[in-house]
Amino acid sequence: MKLKQYQNASLTTLRRYLEEARIIGPAEAYKSLTSEPDLAKRLKGFASKYKPIKALPDVPYVCLRLPTGGGKTILASHSITVAKEAWIEKDYPMVLWLVPTNTIRMQTAEALKNPRHPYRQVLDEAFEGRVRVFDIGDFTQITPQDLRSNLCVVVGTIQTLRVTNTDGRKVYAHNENLESHFSAVPANTPGLQPIDDSQNSGVRYSFANLMHMHQPLVIMDEAHKAGSDLSQEVYERINPSACIEFTATPKGFNNILHTVSAQELKDEEMIKMPVVLDEAETWQGAVNSAILKRAELQEHADRDRDGYIRPIVLFQAQKKNEEVTVEVLKQHLIDNENIDENKIAVATGSQRELDGIDLFDPDCPIEYVITIEALKEGWDCSFAYVFCSLANIRSSTDAEQLLGRVLRMPYATKRKEAALNKSYAKLVSKHFSEAAMTLKDKLVDMGFEESEAEDNIEAEQPGFDDGLFGKPERRRPTMTVEVKATPEEQRELQKVAPGKIKVSSGEDGNAKIEFYGVPKPREEQALIETAPKYMHEILQTKLKEFKEQNPGELAPAHLGEEFIVPRLMANVQGELVFGDTDILMEYHDWSLADYPARLKPDEFDIVETTNAFEIDLDGNRLTVSVSDATSQLAFDIDVEDWTVNSLVRWLDSRIRDPWIGQAELLSWLSDIVEHLTQEREIPLSQLMRCKFILARKLKNKIQDFRQLERDRVYQTNLFGLAARVEVSFDDGYRFFDDMYYDVPKYRGGQFKYKKHFMGPDEVPSFDSKDGGEEHKCALALDALPGLKYWTRNVARHRNSFSLPTSTDKFYPDFVAVMDDGRLLVVEYKGKDRAADESRDSREKKLIGEQWAKASNGKAVFVMATMEKGDPMEVRTQITQALNRN
Repeated sequence: MKLKQYQNASLTTLRRYLEEARIIGPAEAYKSLTSEPDLAKRLKGFASKYKPIKALPDVPYVCLRLPTGGGKTILASHSITVAKEAWIEKDYPMVLWLVPTNTIRMQTAEALKNPRHPYRQVLDEAFEGRVRVFDIGDFTQITPQDLRSNLCVVVGTIQTLRVTNTDGRKVYAHNENLESHFSAVPANTPGLQPIDDSQNSGVRYSFANLMHMHQPLVIMDEAHKAGSDLSQEVYERINPSACIEFTATPKGFNNILHTVSAQELKDEEMIKMPVVLDEAETWQGAVNSAILKRAELQEHADRDRDGYIRPIVLFQAQKKNEEVTVEVLKQHLIDNENIDENKIAVATGSQRELDGIDLFDPDCPIEYVITIEALKEGWDCSFAYVFCSLANIRSSTDAEQLLGRVLRMPYATKRKEAALNKSYAKLVSKHFSEAAMTLKDKLVDMGFEESEAEDNIEAEQPGFDDGLFGKPERRRPTMTVEVKATPEEQRELQKVAPGKIKVSSGEDGNAKIEFYGVPKPREEQALIETAPKYMHEILQTKLKEFKEQNPGELAPAHLGEEFIVPRLMANVQGELVFGDTDILMEYHDWSLADYPARLKPDEFDIVETTNAFEIDLDGNRLTVSVSDATSQLAFDIDVEDWTVNSLVRWLDSRIRDPWIGQAELLSWLSDIVEHLTQEREIPLSQLMRCKFILARKLKNKIQDFRQLERDRVYQTNLFGLAARVEVSFDDGYRFFDDMYYDVPKYRGGQFKYKKHFMGPDEVPSFDSKDGGEEHKCALALDALPGLKYWTRNVARHRNSFSLPTSTDKFYPDFVAVMDDGRLLVVEYKGKDRAADESRDSREKKLIGEQWAKASNGKAVFVMATMEKGDPMEVRTQITQALNRN
């Protein structure tokens, strides 16, 4: 399973942290990384002072935060490999995987044992199939051979280990079946519990002592539930090598290292967002609305050819002794809504009608699932689209878990039918604002930030001009048209533009069509095509009047206008190619043989002491213990297998690179090992014991070599004396209406941008919540004389304009079109970075100016800043640049 970009970013941060912790310690590494501007910006309010495990301050203890639907378990599987390579440095570490409940424990263990499951496949690929998985209840089945030759994963619950009095608990009890693990362990080994209180009783053969000896990597799911003092005692008892936690809703004791936003999940097509909210005054109304929505979604699903979907409604009934129990709701569906009983499944503690049923099977008839809380954990069917709660979800502790069941995107792929990219919530409430606030609170409980939750809730019906959450929004003009229409015609008209057109039945039987804002030309066309012919004349007449009364409502993009920002191109070997560094490297031949296969003593050195190896790595001292009983287990390798060839092959498996041929890499690694063992006279046994650190050093060295080549290619092809750079409008970036439909919009106040290309309601959000300095830069642009229109250029969006750097791509903040036809691109450099003359800033400025120069006067690039926070500073800089060109 290919990881999503945000998942790779999480693992990269974890790897960097563990590698840094290996050198400067866990606390300092956490402080160093979370202080970096980019990571600090991502962490926002989550970063805090590092809080170590009290009794184990030298053990890394960090948490990765992902909202519901982010794939925490697959990330946890990958994190084992990261920890093995960056911190534990053992071929086959021990893993203790802790989850919050027995239900999840059984499901996790089952998935990890299944060779066809993605979680297990991750481990099999990383450990060449040498993986053993145990339920914590089966710990007596673990053998010493398992621990020597396989990755061993034990899945349990924190509750199993978290007890004040360990007497009577199997995991702490003496068990003769574990004797083989302790045969060579001295009786008074520190940290291990004795059989009884007497000094000479011997070591207790317990699971806890087995863990303590092997220092397991702890994977902790739902980590916000594991912050008690007793949990800290558990860590002390099992003596972990590291603890990696995962949660959607962190608490103050979690050391948040990396956090993922809801927007990132949405961008990666993992979740169905936004949540479309509808409220009813009665529970019967909510049920009916949910049924109608499911039927509408089924029509969309039938047209969607990218995989079978059968939309499912998830009903949350009330508890016993309340009005709408499971029984009452099911009978209502059968008797009053004419739902076939075979299409209904009840999933409660006592009724488990989903057991053994594959909801993804096209032959499965289930369209409605009734529960109270039984689905709140472990249940996963991405066909669930509609969450209908008949309970008071404000007071329900289960609602956020149930709501999370409908957020997962089928096949983790955006559908062509837009309605299938959203999820739907039907709530019982007499006031829409109350329902909106309740839904927002539940999304926050699921790990979404408050602003993300607000941005991703929209009303089923239009007309909330003051904003769902009390935030002032620009009031759109409205118009009402009354026509005769059958119920079926009304339903079809409602589908045209749900966010802008509302259709309802009047008391006289006529249909009332309400317009909230002037419809775009394509929306107007769709309305006319959908409406019966007898409506055409009145609709066209009314819409013409509406547009004449509100001439500024439709932005250029709404009217079908588009513009192209040209792409930077380079002539390479007589061929015109995209000027991206990755592509330029494909035309460039380089070899590891061009670089010396050497590691100088100041880069890598090993000094053997009485009880340890001290490794000098680029001036930093790392220690690898070789004497104590627990560490000795880590070096239990058959010495007969320690050969130069075995080390080279092992290094190859860890460093293998898709852009370097294996023969080339093996030759280079052989030269490296020969140099270390013969010229520098480092014993092979020492290199074998320190092989993980050696591999990391060599991998970084190869990356440095590649970056040198990228720098050379970048300079030669884009700036060198022989460089031939052009721009191409034919291969350029097209800016058009709805190109940023999936991006949150700026809601910073009542200020109305007058010249935004897509209109004042469709300005993509700025990096800071209130817009900050970027908002001020936008103000300067909006008021610029001679400006036709402008738009935000959203970073890393698939439709956005980018320019290359030697390391990556960069996305300028704004693109604009002037009245004279020239393109204007503005990169804003904040006040905090104004004095920064980093390589990154210089590269951006130089490549922007090179792109503009290649346009032959058709484009202007400006790197703007505000020293005093005054938008006039930006306006002056842009005006000067325009006048120079």
